[in-house]
Amino acid sequence: MNAVLEQVLADLTAEGDQLESLVAPLDEPGWRKPTPAEGWDIATTVVHLAWTDECAIAAGTDKEAWDALVLQAIGDPDGFVDAEAFAGAKASAAEILARWRGSRTALPAMLRAVPEGQKLPWFGPPMSPASMATARFMETWAHTLDVADALGVTLAPTDRIKHVAHLGVRTRNFAFGVHGLEPPAEEFRVELTASSGELWTWGPEDAAQSVRGPAYDFCLRVTQRRHRDDLDLVAVGDDANEWLDIAQAFAGPSGAGRPARD
Repeated sequence: MNAVLEQVLADLTAEGDQLESLVAPLDEPGWRKPTPAEGWDIATTVVHLAWTDECAIAAGTDKEAWDALVLQAIGDPDGFVDAEAFAGAKASAAEILARWRGSRTALPAMLRAVPEGQKLPWFGPPMSPASMATARFMETWAHTLDVADALGVTLAPTDRIKHVAHLGVRTRNFAFGVHGLEPPAEEFRVELTASSGELWTWGPEDAAQSVRGPAYDFCLRVTQRRHRDDLDLVAVGDDANEWLDIAQAFAGPSGAGRPARD
């Protein structure tokens, strides 16, 4: 048994359960409430999660289906993700919920079946099962926040977000690269305080540049769910400061992000 994979999958399931508790009781109009993501409502958001799970399953089980997805991405790199979300959201709420329940149940089984040491093809670099599960957790958590915002619900932070924080730290160089910038040569020190009070750290203690603050705020930043001005994060050093402006833990081009709150 892969203990790391099992822990991420357990947390992914718990995060999915939380989202399901928000959307399952909604009537049809409730599924059409807009989220803070421009142009997306709750239905589009859940369809997107289902579709991405389905893509991951195809990557691990169906080469022909995966190859077709790659060709689709090549043909419309900037629009195919949104197009799939909008097309799927034309279904009824019951159909969307059933689709997502099916994909989020099938995904862990697929990841557990991947042979030891084998990676899954993806739209970016190939990913290990644990990395794929971590990416799915990050996206599920971020979109759960979108749905909660749409419904006016405040969710209590949990230490499950350590997966998001870890991914946010590991994607530092990607964030610079996607903005056409040269990644800094030296490591940063990152110190984040979890909601439980535990301190999570990355990088050398004597690093010249650092980022410190609440883990929840850092996760909001690297998923671009809150503007930096609304967060209690402190950067020391020019490069670390720039990183907080551009940080993103998700693949693809950087979006416009969220405006600062009044």
